[in-house]
Amino acid sequence: MRFLLAMLLFCQAAQAQMPVIFVHGNGDDATKWVPVIWLFESNGYPASRLFAIRLTDPAARREDSKPEAFRSSTTDQASEVSAFVTRVLLETKAKKVALVGSSRGGMTIRNFLKNAGGAAVVSHAVLCGTPNHGVMATDTNLDMEFNGKGHFLRQLNEDSELVDGVQFLTIRSDKNDKYAQPNVGYDGPELKGAENVVLPGLDHREVAFHPLAFAETFRFLTGDKPKYLKPLAEATPKLSGLVTSFVGMAPTNRPQAGVKLSVFALKPGTSEREGDARYSVTTNETGSWGPLVAQPDLTYEFRLEKDGRAVSYFMSGLARSTALLNFRFVPGGAKGLTIHRPQGYLSKGRDALMMNGKLVEELAEGVPTRDSVTVIAQGGVKVELRGETVYARASGSDNEVNIVELIWD
Repeated sequence: MRFLLAMLLFCQAAQAQMPVIFVHGNGDDATKWVPVIWLFESNGYPASRLFAIRLTDPAARREDSKPEAFRSSTTDQASEVSAFVTRVLLETKAKKVALVGSSRGGMTIRNFLKNAGGAAVVSHAVLCGTPNHGVMATDTNLDMEFNGKGHFLRQLNEDSELVDGVQFLTIRSDKNDKYAQPNVGYDGPELKGAENVVLPGLDHREVAFHPLAFAETFRFLTGDKPKYLKPLAEATPKLSGLVTSFVGMAPTNRPQAGVKLSVFALKPGTSEREGDARYSVTTNETGSWGPLVAQPDLTYEFRLEKDGRAVSYFMSGLARSTALLNFRFVPGGAKGLTIHRPQGYLSKGRDALMMNGKLVEELAEGVPTRDSVTVIAQGGVKVELRGETVYARASGSDNEVNIVELIWD
């Protein structure tokens, strides 16, 4: 009887927790939110109430009102978010949702709330590193989405910077956000009347994806401090997702057909493959793949092949199940290894990036502005950053790109 009562109370509590929808930024994809979602789950938030939108064409137009192939306007973005919110409300039977946005995603949230009636169905909005007062503020190119003096941001900020009925939290860096420098003010992401939190030392992306940013978001949405700032691993996480690509220079989240995806486990502590592929598929028009049953303590190589080219992503720490792993079939090819940090940037001094026990010297000093660095390497390598270790192999061909995909801290 006690067990049944406990289960009933658990189900009621789960239903009481509002759905949370995560909105990624310019040029990004839903995969960015995987570590944050895992932290929510590890702290008791039901997985069935956590959602991340994958916006079709995530790169902004250079001029908002002028159509540009495979780039999106402010209206395009807000329309997709509106449709996604409606779908979540229908699926969950909830009355309202919470929205959490990184960078441009926060501007899209504000546009939806103010100009598309979103305030009627949204209770909380968390804006992380959002350039609410512009990346720059100039009297020229007033049609640019990120211009603080431009048409779009001026109308978002006129009268009140908030929207009635919605609770707002902004999270920003102190002086380490490359899009909130002195020309618009370090406090550019803040909104008058909102709860504004500063996380010193974090960069533009970290104020959305770092565990400290998660803790502020979790506290704002639930009223409680999280117990865990590292995800609790599942015994056999199930992984699936999408293969996408670039069109010209524009990153898109459009599905890519005809790509052979093979997933290899690496022998513990080495860059050698452990036998045959654990999973293999050639994508159809949906671009989807999975599920792959994984082990959270292994490094995996996700290898994409098409038209004589190959792209391999090396990842470790895949602790929990997700259907949000998006692998882009990136253009180009070069010998060596690209080290990519999707949830943050890299700078010399702040980030002790190690390869085979030596500091990677190719990083620039100062405010972190780059999320990747390509290094000359051969054969197997060991990459370390902030307690995360990934084993990988460097590319030895001009038709191949090998990428270490770091995901923690």
